[in-house]
Amino acid sequence: MLNLRVFLLLIGMIALVSGVKFIYDARPIVKKYFSIGDKNEATLGLKILGCILTILGGCLIYFMY
Repeated sequence: MLNLRVFLLLIGMIALVSGVKFIYDARPIVKKYFSIGDKNEATLGLKILGCILTILGGCLIYFMY
């Protein structure tokens, strides 16, 4: 049971950190890795993904701690 709790906390922290990274660095990530025409829509999508990851990671940490 303790190993599962530690594993879920680790997954929650990784999701939280990567979500915040996606929110704040969305435009440079889109410029570097994607070559699609409309960069504003890709940036918006990456920010939405980051927001969802941040919420899920925060909830996972909250309920496991």
